[in-house]
Amino acid sequence: MSNSKRLGVIFDLDGVIVDTAKHHFVAWQQLAQSQGWSFTLEDNEQLKGVSRVRSLELILQWNKTQIEPAVFDRLLTEKNERYLSLIADMDPSEQLPDVQRVLQVFKDRCCGIALGSASKNARPILDKIELTPYFDVIVDGTNVSKAKPDPEVFLQAANQLGIDPNNCVVFEDAIAGIQAAKSAGMRAYGIGDPEQLTEADRVFNDFTELDNTFIEQHIIGR
Repeated sequence: MSNSKRLGVIFDLDGVIVDTAKHHFVAWQQLAQSQGWSFTLEDNEQLKGVSRVRSLELILQWNKTQIEPAVFDRLLTEKNERYLSLIADMDPSEQLPDVQRVLQVFKDRCCGIALGSASKNARPILDKIELTPYFDVIVDGTNVSKAKPDPEVFLQAANQLGIDPNNCVVFEDAIAGIQAAKSAGMRAYGIGDPEQLTEADRVFNDFTELDNTFIEQHIIGR
């Protein structure tokens, strides 16, 4: 299949392939408590798809707090260390339902498969859950400077796949990610709550709702 017709499929990581949101919540909550700040589950929802730097900026904003740049950098490092300790024991059982089946369908049809994530820990997580071999390209927080909803991460993924953005689809669980995909000129499929992901072309609660026939007829065959 020539790259002019080849389909590119780009997956976000957190909340799409694996549920790391719970680990991020605990890490941010522990950090916030150590500083005497408030941080709730509702706050955590607003950080989906948001970079670590921007997340801390928002937490400071919500708590009407300012800190010195050196303290800011130290807290970023501390949060990541807390998070890494929480995900240290991740294994393939933490793949979200039917993710591997969906990846296999696209791989069998010779689609270009990429990861497009703000996470700087994407590679070790994919290794731990044993999904790395499915991905032709990994673009993560170590490769991009602009956070979603900026489309940089998805445009880089398309570029590295050698596929036109208009021939790419994105699977995302965050509003900012859906907006980024749309800004990149890509089809966007939401994984999660339809009432929140209103800009997506279609929303599935999870990959168990995305059957092989739909993939073949409406995503690959479109």
